[in-house]
Amino acid sequence: MIYPSGRAVWAAAAGAIPAFLIALALPHVWYLGLLWICALLAFLAVDAAAGRGRASLSATLTAPPQVGVGGRFTLHVAAGLGARPRRLQARVGHDLRLAPVNGTGGALPANGTLDLEFDAVRRGIASFDRLWLRWQGPFGLVWNQVVLPMDRKVAVLPDVSRARDEAITLLQRSALADGHAQKRAGQGREFEALKDYQPGMGRRMIDWKRSARHGKLLAREFRIEENNNIVLAIDSGRLMCEPVDGVPKVDRAVTAALLSAFIALKGGDLVSLFSFDARPRVSSGAVRGSPSFSMIQKRAAEIDYSTEETNFTLALTTLAAKLDRRSLVIVFTDFVDPISAELMLRTVGRLTERHLVLFMLMKDVELETLADMAPAAPEDVARAVTAGDLLRQRQVVIGRLRLLGAHVIEADHQRLGPALVERYIQLKEENLL
Repeated sequence: MIYPSGRAVWAAAAGAIPAFLIALALPHVWYLGLLWICALLAFLAVDAAAGRGRASLSATLTAPPQVGVGGRFTLHVAAGLGARPRRLQARVGHDLRLAPVNGTGGALPANGTLDLEFDAVRRGIASFDRLWLRWQGPFGLVWNQVVLPMDRKVAVLPDVSRARDEAITLLQRSALADGHAQKRAGQGREFEALKDYQPGMGRRMIDWKRSARHGKLLAREFRIEENNNIVLAIDSGRLMCEPVDGVPKVDRAVTAALLSAFIALKGGDLVSLFSFDARPRVSSGAVRGSPSFSMIQKRAAEIDYSTEETNFTLALTTLAAKLDRRSLVIVFTDFVDPISAELMLRTVGRLTERHLVLFMLMKDVELETLADMAPAAPEDVARAVTAGDLLRQRQVVIGRLRLLGAHVIEADHQRLGPALVERYIQLKEENLL
C-alpha cells in the first residue's frame, strides 16, 4: 500500500493558495496555477518508485516462549530493507491475552530493533499474528506500507509458585523420616527390606522362610508404590468458564491441576493432561520426572475458554479408551442439577469399574451467599429459596457420585490445590492407587 504522507498534504495545501491567486489575478492564464500540482505529483511518483523495496524486506519477532499470568515481557521487533537505509516504523497485532505497556509500535532505532513491553493478563496461548511496517521515500512525500503475517506465540501460564511452596510443605510434612518409617510398614505393596519383627506388627508381615533360615523372626517391610498413572481431566465447557471471585473456574482448575502434577512428578508417578468441552481438546501423553513439568505447563496453556456445553459421555469414553492400566482420574468440573449431570453419572459408573475416580468441585460461593442472605424484600426470599434448592440438588449429584464409587472433594476456590494434594497423598498412603 502506498499513500501520501503529511508532508505531501501540506505541500498540496500550500500550492493551492498561489494557484487561487493566479486564477483570480490572471484569469486567462489560470492553468499556470496547476504547475505546482503537476510538479508535486511528479515528485510523488518519483518518491513512490524510489521507496519500493518490499522484495528485500525482512522482519522477525522475538519473545520468550512462556510467561506467567501477570508477568511482563519484552517483544523484540527486528526489520530491515536490505542494503537500503530506511527509517522504518512498526506496529504489531496481538490478542486480548496481552496488554501493551507503552503502545504496540513505534519507530525502529538505528540498530533496527524495536523493544515493546507487554503484560500477560490471561492464561492461554497468546499470539502476535500481524506486523505492520511502513517507510518513506527519499523525499518523504509518500508512505510505503506492508502487512506481514506472523506466527509468534507466547504461552501464558498460571503462576503456581506460591501454591507450590504450600504443597511442598504438605509433602514434606507427610514424608517419612528414618525414625518415622516404622509407622508405614505394611502400607504399600512393593517390597522394601527385611527387618526384625517388633511387637505390634501384623503376623502377615512375618517372612517365615527367612525367619527359619536365620533363627529369628523377620518381617517384610513394604513401601508405597511409585509409577502410578495420574490423569488430570479438566472440563473447559461453559459452566467452567464462569468466574469465581473474578477468575474463571477453569483457570483455578488448571492451577490446582498443575500443582498436583508437580507433586506427582516429584513422587515418581506418571502424569497426563486431558481437557474437554463438547469434544476432547488437549491430550498429552504420560510423562515422568520433574523436568517434564514444563511440558505439562505448556499443554495446560492450550486449554482455551469455551461457550459450548460439556459432553461428558464423549470425553470420558475417549479418555477411558486411552488408559491401558488402572489410573487415578482427577476430573475438574462443575454441574448445576441432577438432570444436566445425568449423562455424566452414567459414564462415571463405567469408569469407576476399573479406575479410581476423584471429582474436584469448587464451592458455589454465590449460591451459598444468596441462600444465607437475610431477606429484606419478597424478591430476596424467592432468591434465597431458589439458591437453597440448587444447593440441595448439587448435593444429590455429589451423593450419587459417591454411591458409584467416586471420591468427591468440594473445596473453597482458594484451597482447591492444597486440598487436592492432601487427598492425593492420603490415597497413596492408603494404598488405593
